[in-house]
Amino acid sequence: MRHFLSRLPGSWLALLLVCCLALLAACGGGHDHHPPGATTGDLTISIGGLPAGVAGAVTLTGPASYSKTLTASTTLTNLAPGAYTLSAASVAQGTQTLAPTPVTQQVQVTAGATASAGVSYAATAPLALALQEVASGLDAPIFLTAPPGDSRLFILERPGRIRVLQNGNLLTTPFLDISQLTTTSGERGLLSLAFHPQYASNGYFFIYYTNLAGDIVIERRQVSAGNANVADSLSALTILTIPHPTFNNHYGGLLSFGPDGYLTAGTGDGGSAGDPAGNAQNTNVLLGKLLRLDVNASRVAQPYAIPPGNPFATAGGRAEIWAYGLRNPWRYAFDVPAQLLYIADVGQANWEEVDVRPVGQAGNNYGWNIMEGLHCYNSASCNQAGLVLPAITYSNDTANGCSITGGYVYRGTALPELAGQYLYSDYCSGWLKSFSYSNGMASAVTDWGITNVGNILSFGQDAQNELYMLSGTGKVYQIVRK
Repeated sequence: MRHFLSRLPGSWLALLLVCCLALLAACGGGHDHHPPGATTGDLTISIGGLPAGVAGAVTLTGPASYSKTLTASTTLTNLAPGAYTLSAASVAQGTQTLAPTPVTQQVQVTAGATASAGVSYAATAPLALALQEVASGLDAPIFLTAPPGDSRLFILERPGRIRVLQNGNLLTTPFLDISQLTTTSGERGLLSLAFHPQYASNGYFFIYYTNLAGDIVIERRQVSAGNANVADSLSALTILTIPHPTFNNHYGGLLSFGPDGYLTAGTGDGGSAGDPAGNAQNTNVLLGKLLRLDVNASRVAQPYAIPPGNPFATAGGRAEIWAYGLRNPWRYAFDVPAQLLYIADVGQANWEEVDVRPVGQAGNNYGWNIMEGLHCYNSASCNQAGLVLPAITYSNDTANGCSITGGYVYRGTALPELAGQYLYSDYCSGWLKSFSYSNGMASAVTDWGITNVGNILSFGQDAQNELYMLSGTGKVYQIVRK
């Protein structure tokens, strides 16, 4: 059989040949990625030195507000010609930092060509921590916090004053002074401060203190209209007063807004040893509890509402209660990225503990006074059914300490190696330790070698999520890289 093409008329054969040549021209021969007259270019970026499973932190910016974040080697195509900036940040692997070289570089992308750039990561020295003094001369600094997005630090003095640290200077005039409303007998005083999430627009903040009768008071106040560093002295609205009639210890003492926007408060069991009134296990009283309140529309007639989801709102018990079975939850913390709640509960005589649970888990019974730590309290055996056991404990003794001071999960930017680790201390020993928590287990307990800073009264967190330690010596320290 003769070939098919030999049977075509000459005119048809010529037409077919022209079409084939046109098709080849349109395809550029199938090999040249950048045909003559190309208006864009490519950029190959190599990111090396990272262990398997560790992502880089590289950002490319360029013409027309171009920005792209990269975690691994890649080739970017169809880029507009011009100058691009490649910026790389350190990444953490456990307690080790992997640093990039170079940190920044310029790359020129040319139309019709492929440019290249590289970033190489390498391990730096293991992280070591130190304390940097940021304030001194304070009278029992008991808490530190900041409004969202604010560079100032607000430091509470237990006798009843809130001081402002602005640009490294401790302002002489207090933000608020309620020293006439409280006393420092036992564990009493001004204990906590929480700024409303919309503080920038509404100026509301909430304080937790003990009144002259020894009762717990949660109160809303407002910043003055003419001075951002002074509160309006006439703005007080009492949210809740909790009777604490017999003993002058175990007040709990922290206010905090959870990720759901509701105000939480940690209360102690009423004091003395062993919870003689049985308050912690009694859901008809507000002592020994974590409370959850809606204060977003507070007014005199209705200072607070009960948020949806509070476990005893419709099932008996006080509707304000979120969790119970706590002895003295002096400090607790929400870790928003992981959606976990950490509660440092001060022990009786033998065990200090940290409890960790999901933030949305309501009705937890943390065990006091049935248990202390992982052990039955004053009994060889006890019914542990339905109790939440601690994630970590340490013995109450000369070697370890006497009273846990809870801190925060680190979510700042200055110490990326610490990301996700919970930091805590002990009032007596003054050490600084941390642990990681995942899959229901605590691990990687680390002692950071901090000593000789006095009794640790509290931790603090600024608006950038950097952490501080507050000492009974009247000093405030920021936790920094050594």
